[in-house]
Amino acid sequence: MILPVDDSIGTVEQIVSDTLEKTRLFFSPDSPLKNAESFGGRPYERRIQQEHMAFAVAEAMERGRNLCVEAPTGVGKSFAYLVPAIFHALSMHKSVLITTETINLQEQLVYKDLPLLKEMLNLNFSFVLAKGKANYLCKRRLALARGEHRNEYLPMASLTSDLERLYEWSRDTRDGSRSEVPFRLDPQLWNCVCCETSTCAMKKCNFFGSCFYWKARMLWDKADLVVANHALFFTDLKIRELEQQENCPLPPYCAVVFDEAHTLEDNAANHLGIHLNSGGIRYMLNRLYNPANGRGLLSRPGENTLNMRGQVSRLHDAASIFFDQFQESLSKSPEQCIRMYHPGAYDNPMSTLFADMERMLKDYLTDEGEDMESGHKLEVSSQLMRISACRQELDAFVTMDYEDHVYWVEGHNNERGSAFRNVELASAPLNVAQILYDTLFSKGIPVILTSATLAVRDSLDYFVRRIGFARGEGMILDSPYDYSKQVKLYLSKSMPQPSENNYSDIASDRIKDFVLQTQGRAFVLFTSYGMLKYCAERLEGPFISAGIDLLVHGEALSRSAMLSEFKKKKKSVIFGATSFWTGVDVPGDALSNVIIAKLPFSVPTHPLIAARCDKIKQNGGEPFRDYSIPDAVLKFRQGVGRLIRSKTDRGIIVVLDPRIVSKQYGKAFLNSIPPCPVEYF
Repeated sequence: MILPVDDSIGTVEQIVSDTLEKTRLFFSPDSPLKNAESFGGRPYERRIQQEHMAFAVAEAMERGRNLCVEAPTGVGKSFAYLVPAIFHALSMHKSVLITTETINLQEQLVYKDLPLLKEMLNLNFSFVLAKGKANYLCKRRLALARGEHRNEYLPMASLTSDLERLYEWSRDTRDGSRSEVPFRLDPQLWNCVCCETSTCAMKKCNFFGSCFYWKARMLWDKADLVVANHALFFTDLKIRELEQQENCPLPPYCAVVFDEAHTLEDNAANHLGIHLNSGGIRYMLNRLYNPANGRGLLSRPGENTLNMRGQVSRLHDAASIFFDQFQESLSKSPEQCIRMYHPGAYDNPMSTLFADMERMLKDYLTDEGEDMESGHKLEVSSQLMRISACRQELDAFVTMDYEDHVYWVEGHNNERGSAFRNVELASAPLNVAQILYDTLFSKGIPVILTSATLAVRDSLDYFVRRIGFARGEGMILDSPYDYSKQVKLYLSKSMPQPSENNYSDIASDRIKDFVLQTQGRAFVLFTSYGMLKYCAERLEGPFISAGIDLLVHGEALSRSAMLSEFKKKKKSVIFGATSFWTGVDVPGDALSNVIIAKLPFSVPTHPLIAARCDKIKQNGGEPFRDYSIPDAVLKFRQGVGRLIRSKTDRGIIVVLDPRIVSKQYGKAFLNSIPPCPVEYF
């Protein structure tokens, strides 16, 4: 169904384009899709929902309008937006940008869907996968790290052997991106040799002709379709708003498609705020000079460098004093987060020292710049820019300089009773909807938003209100799957409330029962690592005895490696936290059981969530009704959506949390998933 969302801006002059006509022809009875099997695709099966979406996308692009589409799994939404995107890009002689949240989807689009469409359409269009600059190896910085002054560029002598392995790899790789490196890399090593905007000499660089990044970038500039991730999109958007077009990582585009758009608000908030952490600041200072091992850019002899090394040591001491304040506050809090309400609550001994360091580095570059080799000068200049940016952000954080932002401190990676290894200072805007309206939805470039889960109780109102969507329509498509035959839902009337002390013990018993019932082939989705680890420890023995392989999120294997193991072994179970609720695709018999340990309400005491709720209250709303419930419903729908990925899939969904039955708001969850048979336990 089509839902009017906002027409308050008025009409936009129609773009001269045949995108809609060509899209209709593609999905006509003579569609090339009928021969999909001969092109290496799945047998053709007409999908009415796919056609409706494709025509709506094509029309929105032609009219310069925005569109928001909920397209459940199985609709075939990637073809529904790719086909009109191809025709629109060719018609406008300008790129269409496709942006996604997960690497898996980006790779599916670039290595599977677009090559297949190119064959089917028999059209000469181009497409590329765009990655952030830091994903590429810089040959100039690699040469510096291997050169005679390697003590200045390599933070630890122990990285030398991996540096040589990286050099050998660089001679054979065509792509030069980190994801292609065939061995595990220390992040500190990659940070020393990756491409950076601040150290890039562009055409003045001796390696420019063979530069991995610039070869990729030239392909982006010529491509009809550019596939990127949300992070790169928001980096680019921020630069465009500063009117620094020459520094934009992405080429100009005539339309943008957001797949996995359910993450839009959080992505925008993350990229438009402050994020500083103690580990990052220490690493930045060590790049200049590390007193512990005498390495760094300022390790060269001379009076200037000697004075600056002393200043770096003073900054290290000041950083310890500065972050100790936050450590002390965190140690008194039962949470790992503290919200800041008033500016000036913490002393900032670093600001003046950073300003002095900037002056000293500027003088150093002025006094000795002509005698410095270009590589060293670029590296020092880059650190000067970083220190300046860090000082400004520290000042903005302590003084709470950004209006309508929430500020908080968060501790990471500590063991009970010990100090946090890393302390993060963060802020995020509370007016994301207004920002996105101003910078994205009101610009006249068609923006297409799509995801399998955008609606709450068959309405897009919550989602579009949170992100400032305007100048367009909304569309909710029906699921092509028959949940009444493919799914059985188990709900609990006997479990204790999640707030009760024995909840985790009884939940782990029920998890064991249901996992044994399906002989593995299960995802267990948790809302916290604490409960996940507790249940994993209790159930490891019983699962070993039953021959079921337990894969635990956050241990040795990465998420992709866990999924690979899960698909290989018939009797296995994944215990997953937040990132397993979304973007995970396991079709077929490998996954037959999804267990939801608790309804996925955001932690209400987290400063960002609390601030959003405060703002709703100030505006006359009811935070639990207007934010907490719909936000949790969307996450719940994402988790439920892991189970059925094709028309032949069958399985069970188990919700251990009794609130879905006992609380009035439980209906909001149940009414937001397709009807299916229910059994109570």
